[in-house]
Amino acid sequence: MSEDVLHTHARQLIARERVEGLSTEDREWLSRHLEACAECAGYRASADRALRSFRRVSVQLNPSLASRTQLLVRLRTLEMSEQKPRRWALWVSCALSWILGAASAPLVWRGFEWIGHRADLPNLVWEMGFVLWWAVPALAAAGVMLALSPSRVASERPHY
Repeated sequence: MSEDVLHTHARQLIARERVEGLSTEDREWLSRHLEACAECAGYRASADRALRSFRRVSVQLNPSLASRTQLLVRLRTLEMSEQKPRRWALWVSCALSWILGAASAPLVWRGFEWIGHRADLPNLVWEMGFVLWWAVPALAAAGVMLALSPSRVASERPHY
């Protein structure tokens, strides 16, 4: 590898070391490189100094901002706890729907087959009708769930 590529790789590893951590192989490579390269060792030392200085910085927080944030967190917690029973009911209704759907599928298939043969429809037409019989309610339910998704509800909530 060229020197520029080695230095770039070392700097990427130095940055990643603080955030994600490094694999044993990368850590060993970086250690060997830093022992041999004063430039990258200086870069790491300056990055360490910068991080230490950031840790010493204190931010003055407006007390009203802190109290409003705490209030919003509490309100969101209450809102989420109120949604749990509805989600439980949703899961129960989904399970019941699947059970009843599986139990009634042979009967519905025979009904679509009978109607298709009586109306002299091609097999593909009444088979697609059967598929839509099951897909349309699921798509409608998915649309309702998307419309009531927490991210959408949160975006419509007034900001304080």
